[in-house]
Amino acid sequence: MVLEWLFSFTVLLLPIAAVSGWILGRRELAQLARRREQSTQVATDYFLGLNYLLHDRPDKAIEVFVKALDVESETVETHLALGNLFRRRGEVDRAIRLHQNLVARTGLSEEQKTRAVLELGEDYMRAGLLDRAETLFNDLVQMGVHAPKALRQLIAIYQSERDWQQAIVYALKYEQITGEVMGESIAHYHCELAEKHVHEGNLKAARDRIAAAYSSDSQCVRAGMIEGRLDLLENNDAGAIRAFERVARHDVDYLPEILPQLMECYERRAELMRARGFLQEVIEQYAGVTPLLALTDLIERDEGPMAAQEFLAKQLLQRPSVRGEAVLLEKAVANPGDEPVETLKTLKQITDQLLVRSANYRCVNCGFGARAHHWQCPSCKHWGSVKPLLNLLGS
Repeated sequence: MVLEWLFSFTVLLLPIAAVSGWILGRRELAQLARRREQSTQVATDYFLGLNYLLHDRPDKAIEVFVKALDVESETVETHLALGNLFRRRGEVDRAIRLHQNLVARTGLSEEQKTRAVLELGEDYMRAGLLDRAETLFNDLVQMGVHAPKALRQLIAIYQSERDWQQAIVYALKYEQITGEVMGESIAHYHCELAEKHVHEGNLKAARDRIAAAYSSDSQCVRAGMIEGRLDLLENNDAGAIRAFERVARHDVDYLPEILPQLMECYERRAELMRARGFLQEVIEQYAGVTPLLALTDLIERDEGPMAAQEFLAKQLLQRPSVRGEAVLLEKAVANPGDEPVETLKTLKQITDQLLVRSANYRCVNCGFGARAHHWQCPSCKHWGSVKPLLNLLGS
């Protein structure tokens, strides 16, 4: 009797269980569908926001990303993208709060958390909170994650704080981790410390730093210039000549920076023939007139004013220069000679060369220079931006 009752009860429960299962299944499917719809919407909004970013429309991008956060507040990539946008727009406080909130969350993967820490460090840098940024970047370096980016930021911090010794340490670490050569930068850090020692009167320490700079970059021009100054301070004209000549041979563009002191050294040591040989060498490499004018002065001392005037006029026809022409005019007035008309003709030829080489028009949009007017800039293709140039040789 009891068995029959239990059997009947079980039979009655089967339809109820089936209906309940069907209802629960439908509810579960509906929830799953809603989650998929939300996830699809978040993905759509995320890529829409990125599209706005690519088209340089950050305001629209922020609007879309905020909408995505309302739909799914746990979307890490959206948080990071939005934080970057805030930082780029100068809204650093909002970027900091957003990234701090992200770092404090539980359930993030190690990669997501460390990336948020990196972004927060960059927020602090933009806000000028260098001590906080330094702490975060050092943590990342010690963890061995995002180390190259963190080291780059640390180097930038130490450069900003003029902590050159720390900059050297972290530049060497960066070089070791990435394989990227940092010798040129490290040499400049040593030169900064060398100049500090010179200012303090510690010439021995300055020379040690110069040696370290050469060790990092054997072609370091700045190290050679400081070395020459150190030799001058120690009344070592011979050493200064070697240092300054080496600077010019490593990078002739720095010749105007060292030539006045170098010529004084030649003068004091009565090595004017060596000076002429050096100037004739660098004239072939340097397009400006600085060494040319120095050589003209030596020719005038050795061979007289007319020889110097003739040499300068001949050179200026090949490399016209306003400064050179002014010197030639000065010499022609001081020593008019027997053929002033020929001198005037030479000056006219030099002036014509200067006019030919000078741009009469410049694009106000990109800076492109042109001899003739263009309604559309040949460089940036902007219309109506090429205008007459007002300068010493122009309109």
